[in-house]
Amino acid sequence: MIHYQLRCAQDHGFDGWFNDSASFDRQAKRGLVECPTCGDTKVERALMAPAVSTRAAAPPEPVAAPAAETPAAPPPAPMPEMAGGGRMPAQLIAMLQKLRAEVEKNCDYVGPELADEARKIHRGEAEERGIYGEATADEAEALAEEGIELSQIPWVPRADG
Repeated sequence: MIHYQLRCAQDHGFDGWFNDSASFDRQAKRGLVECPTCGDTKVERALMAPAVSTRAAAPPEPVAAPAAETPAAPPPAPMPEMAGGGRMPAQLIAMLQKLRAEVEKNCDYVGPELADEARKIHRGEAEERGIYGEATADEAEALAEEGIELSQIPWVPRADG
């Protein structure tokens, strides 16, 4: 999956998730990508700065050790706020909770080894698969310079608790 910051012709900014860049191009060309604010289908990618979660965000919760040596899932995050300081709308939180559930269901948590594992996958040294975890801003910048895509999503608390 690839995450894009998008902007409509009316200058409204919003996020979009696509299987790959070609999927975005096809959908945008057919008018299938729509601004959630005004409904405009004239949408293009906006400039994006890499956004990477850091380990300093929240202390990890104690987790019972699984039988196999599998990294623990990331700690729950506090409810995010919007850039202007207001609370995130409930509908957006629900969508992010669904996204989190899909990421946890379909991707491997690699914890603070995210940058190293992403490089291994990129070089063909590890099985190609979806991964998630933590990376420092420096690690994210280095990955971007190497042509390895990395995205951050707001990690809201799970819907089930």
